[in-house]
Amino acid sequence: MTEDTKFHHGDAQAKKPIIRMVDIQKHFGSVIALAGVSFDLCSGECHCLLGDNGAGKSTFIKTMSGVHKPTAGEIFFEDRPMHFEDPRDAISAGIATVHQHLAMIPLMSVSRNFFMGNEPTRKVGGISFFDKKLADEITMEEMRKMGINLRGPDQAVGTLSGGERQTVAIARAVHFGAKILILDEPTSALGVRQTSNVLATIDKVRSQGVGVVFISHNVRHALAVGDRFTVLNRGKTLGTARRGEITPEELQDLMAGGQELAQLEGSLGGTV
Repeated sequence: MTEDTKFHHGDAQAKKPIIRMVDIQKHFGSVIALAGVSFDLCSGECHCLLGDNGAGKSTFIKTMSGVHKPTAGEIFFEDRPMHFEDPRDAISAGIATVHQHLAMIPLMSVSRNFFMGNEPTRKVGGISFFDKKLADEITMEEMRKMGINLRGPDQAVGTLSGGERQTVAIARAVHFGAKILILDEPTSALGVRQTSNVLATIDKVRSQGVGVVFISHNVRHALAVGDRFTVLNRGKTLGTARRGEITPEELQDLMAGGQELAQLEGSLGGTV
């Protein structure tokens, strides 16, 4: 693989990106967490952000979702300069994050978890009450769309598999208007079947026109759903490749440290 033929910086797609992160830098005192990372995402695209632990993935997605303000660099959302003061600004713009550790209450029903903080209401005698019937109907329909057949809307979230809980969180974000869905290591703690369910859900979401940022250190999972792949290493972008432009082995090698790993292998007699 050469820089010219396989790996490149920037995006040459005809489609306009919904978000562009340009030369993003983030410093925590003297620690440089991001040293000029560029990334963009189009509607209906799954762009995978790959890298080993400490590569800067978490800091970058927190910057995209309004948790951190960049030290330098620019963010453009729908072609307009954007400055997120906090995560609420990002959510209002349509950027939703599904974290590895889901913010759900296991003993509470799927329906109540689905609408937590956004409960539909109906008025009775001038007083607003939680509209459970409407919430239950929407929950069942949204989960059906994602291929999850619940026993009923009152089923406790804690009885669902890890993959099904991820699907609930994804369906919830999409239902409430997410234009960009950030998935932080959604398959890291799942078995094969549960991982397949989550990857199928990502494909369904992408087909609805939502842009997906899929953060992972698992190349196989990324290649199953990704349209483009950006690799981070020590807070820097190594480059961006489209599907078919890079082999799994080349992608894994970049994530693992590339030349540094090859040198280590040589010094240890090929045992790495």
